Amino acid sequence: MNQPQLMALVVAAALGMSHPAFAVSDAELRDLREQVHQMKLEYEKRIEALERRLQQAETSAGKAEVAASRAASAADQAAVQASSRPAGENAFNPAVSLVLNGVYSNLSRDPGGYRINGFVPTLGEVAPPSRGLSLGESELVFAANIDPYVRGTLIAALAPDDSIGIEEGYIQTLGLSSAWASGLTVKAGRFYSGVGYQNELHAHARDFADAPLASKVFLGNQLAEDGVQLKWIAPTDLYLDLGVEFGRGRKFPAGPDGGRNKNGFGSSNLFAHVGGDIGSGTAWQAGLSYLSTSPQDRTYGDLDAAGIGVTNSISGRSRLWVASGVLKWAPGGNATRTSFKLQGEYFRRAESGTLTYDTTTASLGTLTGGVASRQSGGYLQGVYQFMPQWRIGYRYDRLNSGSLALGLVDSGALSAADFPILGKYEPTRGTLMADWSPSEFSRIRLQYARDRSQPGAADNQVFLQYIMSLGAHGAHKF
Repeated sequence: MNQPQLMALVVAAALGMSHPAFAVSDAELRDLREQVHQMKLEYEKRIEALERRLQQAETSAGKAEVAASRAASAADQAAVQASSRPAGENAFNPAVSLVLNGVYSNLSRDPGGYRINGFVPTLGEVAPPSRGLSLGESELVFAANIDPYVRGTLIAALAPDDSIGIEEGYIQTLGLSSAWASGLTVKAGRFYSGVGYQNELHAHARDFADAPLASKVFLGNQLAEDGVQLKWIAPTDLYLDLGVEFGRGRKFPAGPDGGRNKNGFGSSNLFAHVGGDIGSGTAWQAGLSYLSTSPQDRTYGDLDAAGIGVTNSISGRSRLWVASGVLKWAPGGNATRTSFKLQGEYFRRAESGTLTYDTTTASLGTLTGGVASRQSGGYLQGVYQFMPQWRIGYRYDRLNSGSLALGLVDSGALSAADFPILGKYEPTRGTLMADWSPSEFSRIRLQYARDRSQPGAADNQVFLQYIMSLGAHGAHKF
């Protein structure tokens, strides 16, 4: 049906005309309803296409707003574009939204004893959800422009155990316009670190129900830091951003939880991203990050050779490199009904310092010796939208516990059996998912994973998840 016919049908349906020139059959009405339905489904994709065209726009005048928006991440786009939002949004009250997340879990192994052998953190810190029905981590979001120069955002996490925590709470500059600051944004407060690619994504924006194994063992699931971030987007045709973060070191891989009692910074992160388009239907982005922390008394639980629970701690230096890549393919542009996204990250960590064994003297008494390790791992995932509303995806995780030197073992004071969690192992996991999105505000996902994070029988994990968004919600990153 061409556009004039469609317009005639719309007018006829709206006015209820019975003139023969505008007669509408039942088949035509069904066709009209289907086209309107498909237009609604494609609304969000068309917006993404317009944003991508804006990102690629050339500017001979060198305006800071255009340079800052070119190929910027969705989070930065939301911040820059927020200055043009209606004044009513923050005249008296901030914009409020809620993301509800629920899950049914069927696990073949008890999540209470879950561990990722060869790595810490472990046990409950990175375990899958409890068996049966549970409310996943939901989000309550408040956001508004504070003035023409700064925007504020607060995201509260509603955890399954009825606790409420601050996921993110920060201020961010809006379009600094001086010559030296063109393309620069400053963020201060608590925010998800820019280390790697996936870490900045909120749980509801991920393509799978849980985080990759590498995110769990190298970032403690997800790294949220109290600190400041400076990010500069270059005014070039090829997208390029450079950033630096300085944080308190409030969470793993630093420690202890809450951050060290010291002046200055407990962690730093350097990152860079480059990206562009290949033709009209393919876009790519690659990134590199370097996270440096100095953990002091970072504790973890383990068992000694007799099976007695002990608490050990590590102090020293931790350095993490992350390489990431994303490729998005949408033939005919983002308005197409099919698309494919390929995403992967590779992590490599080196740590050195001292390990204090049995800080609670529950076993053989407190002992201290040197520790040095080099570990690596990563994941690769692909998600294919094969028709409107429907996607399928597969992710493969693999870790390598690498090399480990323990002074207490080398000296003969203890044996390797006293450090079972740190034993050499290569965890793997394969995950298959399918999801259905009736609209841009809702998603239902079925996921199956075969998890070999520990020796013995594999953990067969089945998740049935729903994600529902209420209220205004900003665009997600590239």
